[in-house]
Amino acid sequence: MKFRVDRDAFADAVAWTARALPARPAAPVLAGMRVEAAEDGLRLSGFDYEVSTRARVDADIEETGEVLVSGRLLAEIARSLPAEPVELHTDAARALLTCGSARFTLLTLPLEDYPVLPEMPGSAGSVPADRFAAAVRQVAPAAGRDDTLPMLTGVHLAFRGDALTLAATDRYRVAVRRMWWRPEDPALSASALVPARTLHDFARSLPSGGNVGVALSTLPLGEAAKSSRGEGMIGFDTGSRRTTSRLIDSDFIDYEPRFPAEAAARAEVPVAAMAEAVRRVALVADRSTPLRLSFTEGEVVLEAGSGDDAQAAEALSVAYRGEPMRVAFAPGYFLDGLGGVGTETAWLDFTLPTKPVVVSEVPAEEGADPDFRYLVMPLRVS
Repeated sequence: MKFRVDRDAFADAVAWTARALPARPAAPVLAGMRVEAAEDGLRLSGFDYEVSTRARVDADIEETGEVLVSGRLLAEIARSLPAEPVELHTDAARALLTCGSARFTLLTLPLEDYPVLPEMPGSAGSVPADRFAAAVRQVAPAAGRDDTLPMLTGVHLAFRGDALTLAATDRYRVAVRRMWWRPEDPALSASALVPARTLHDFARSLPSGGNVGVALSTLPLGEAAKSSRGEGMIGFDTGSRRTTSRLIDSDFIDYEPRFPAEAAARAEVPVAAMAEAVRRVALVADRSTPLRLSFTEGEVVLEAGSGDDAQAAEALSVAYRGEPMRVAFAPGYFLDGLGGVGTETAWLDFTLPTKPVVVSEVPAEEGADPDFRYLVMPLRVS
């Protein structure tokens, strides 16, 4: 095997592929990255039995072949290479990498022990890459991180016709984002619970522009194929990169009833100014210290700290309708909600000080439903 490839393209593809490699592999070969010089270019792949990644890079192929090398080591080498073309060829049980005056000799792993990568499921449709990446960024922070509750560590994708809804929760908050997508079958009705970490890693590396193909395993025959949970696997394809992931085998919670049907009070706040004020006031708050917000007509006062502790307060002009309201949040949870809002101002809808608060985007059209909603439980304060 022998090829020559652009350094930046090679380093970028290696770094992306390495994201699927386990930190503590169950078998030594799972720490490997397969490097294949094929007639259509250079192919890189990684697999840990849960997530697979595959990338293709244009390269000058002098001799086809494939080799398995330590993926993390290759990624570290690739990002430190000088700005020169990269050459790699194999010699017996070694892979020799050259870039400018830099030379590296890598030991190879037994390719025959490497597992076969899963095939992509059947295509379900496509979604604009930029909008999909933004939607994942809005929702993924609300997913849980407790692996003993797998259902809460995922992002739920619900496909209904040309509507795609992403949702995540850790029990204390729920983030929901609705968006348009292009299904292969307009009658498709399916859902998938995808590990949040996997989805976030894929979304943050998406190139700007273009579309992402979504491939979903469904029940194989008849009408049941239109109403499955997408059991088994989901895949995403950008053309030069693709990834597959096993789905979390669990039903997602019915989150819609948790959103209040009506609000007793509503504030419309400037997102950027509110987020900056929260960060400043929260400087005196530790993990157990709540951020207190007192809403009255035309103003909100943010406070943190009390008694002998450090204290901070700041007032901000807002539009407010309803009786005065005083609520308290964990600062990080409240900031995650504001960070998901894609409009300049956000709605905060209240019922009672001890009941969930809904942070949402302000729709462009009056009377329309917001595309992003974030429900967060307030903290009880004396």
